[in-house]
Amino acid sequence: MSLQSRRTQLLLVNSLTFGLEVCLAAGITYVPPLLLEVGVEEKFMTMVLGIGPVLGLVFVPLIGSASDQWHSSYGRRRPFIWLLCLGVLLSLFVIPHAGSLAGLCALNPRPLEIAFLIVGIGLLDFCGQVCFTPLEALLSDLFQEPDNCRQAFSMYAFMISLGGCIGYLLPAIDWAFLAPYLGGQESCLFSLLALIFLACVLATLFVTEEAAQGDIPAGPALKDASPRASLWCCCWRAARAPCLLPGRRVLQAGRRLCALLPRLHGLCCRVPGVVRRLFVAELCSWMALMTFMLFYTDFVGEGLYHGVPRAKPGTEARRHYDEGVRMGSLGLFLQCITSIFFSTIMDWLVKHFGTRAVYLASVVFFPGLAFVMCLSRSVTVVTISAALTGFTFSALQILPYMLASLYHHDKQVFLHKYKRKEEEDAALQDKKSAFSKGLLSSQKLSYQNGHTGSLFSSSSSSSSSPPSSSPASPPAVSSSALCVGSPCDVSLRMVVGEPEPGAPGRGICLDLAILDSAFLLSQVVPSLFMGSIVQFTQSVTAYMVSAAGLGLVAIYFATKVVFDKGDMAKCSV
Repeated sequence: MSLQSRRTQLLLVNSLTFGLEVCLAAGITYVPPLLLEVGVEEKFMTMVLGIGPVLGLVFVPLIGSASDQWHSSYGRRRPFIWLLCLGVLLSLFVIPHAGSLAGLCALNPRPLEIAFLIVGIGLLDFCGQVCFTPLEALLSDLFQEPDNCRQAFSMYAFMISLGGCIGYLLPAIDWAFLAPYLGGQESCLFSLLALIFLACVLATLFVTEEAAQGDIPAGPALKDASPRASLWCCCWRAARAPCLLPGRRVLQAGRRLCALLPRLHGLCCRVPGVVRRLFVAELCSWMALMTFMLFYTDFVGEGLYHGVPRAKPGTEARRHYDEGVRMGSLGLFLQCITSIFFSTIMDWLVKHFGTRAVYLASVVFFPGLAFVMCLSRSVTVVTISAALTGFTFSALQILPYMLASLYHHDKQVFLHKYKRKEEEDAALQDKKSAFSKGLLSSQKLSYQNGHTGSLFSSSSSSSSSPPSSSPASPPAVSSSALCVGSPCDVSLRMVVGEPEPGAPGRGICLDLAILDSAFLLSQVVPSLFMGSIVQFTQSVTAYMVSAAGLGLVAIYFATKVVFDKGDMAKCSV
């Protein structure tokens, strides 16, 4: 099967999805015991685990907007993907070797070991979760047609669920047979994760990213320009390049980053109505689901098995709690299995029932399951209910991104205001090109009529000779007019950070980043408030009640989502 075939490209891109989820599931599952082992208290441990999502909320929109405006020979998405993957690989080295690194740097290594461990965990969580945003945008770029897009994100959700299954299983395996060669259980596990992840990253080297978007074709002005004019322009710029480029690159990179921040703020404030509705529905749905997933094992251990997490190891209360946690982990594992199943049939479900019916069914299904878990005291019933939440998990991983791709695929309908703005910018650019073309055509005509004036003559010398008494010199044309659309102008524009002609002001990666921000925010909010709610109610059942309540709110906002052209009447913006 050719590497350029659509199916192969889909597998290559989603292999990284699998690798990311394996590392996140295994790493984040394994790090709490490591933190407790080095002396971090539980209340601070939850704060450490929140570093990644909080940083993601800040940087995901910034990275999304930067990716939409980026141009390179490797495309718009992969440079950001590779940079974030480098952070993941670095974290997979730092976490298991935090003690050794601290011992090399200080006589009292314990505080520094904690610092290295916190940095490694934050880097893994941040880079791993943020990397999904340009990865989703790459999928949307490669598979733009609605049917292809639906299949692409179905495979994406399948790989996430499969990666979660493998990631949850790896820490449960006893790696004693390899530990002596790799330095212990932790080093063995993280070395294996690094190998799996590196293989998945290398697969992206064979992805054919949107090549046409990285190449800027020469405009009509270049075709009409005389060879001598273009040569003069390129030579003049090339002569100045050695003294300009090295010093300006660093300065201009910083200026572009600073200039991007207010522009990003404006783009986020002017979120299209369809994206805003989808974001709110996503936020409520993910908050309901994450409230369940984050605290489900504690709910089973304390609520169903009547264990006590703070009891001394070896006591009856602690043994019951540990058994409940293991049963809760089984429920989350079964959730991944269910999610895999629904990911494989999601394309069939959408074709037969429609996006609206499947999305609303998944949102309505969850609070019903949460209420069952609230009322039942049967471990079997609760475990089955937990497993069935995989339907909601799968739908939230596929359908919102498919809808966002639909909005950008048919901007004239769903993003009409932004489409008109792009058309106005393109029309303005056409006027500039036409003006430049006129200047260059007159320049070409002057050469065809036999004029021999030097192109390098100054404007003062050309103006001193009357046109009636001497051969007219060619009109003095600015270098910017001569170089419109030429390769040298493109390269210099890339260096100094000027926008591309006709470049769209809002790309899909920014809107996907906004949707991913809903997922990140859904992890932060429950962590901040659920502890106080449980402490106030004195019952871990409050976890499931809160999840069910948020699910009911999500149902309301899900009915406001725009699924097709007929729903545009909902959107006043």
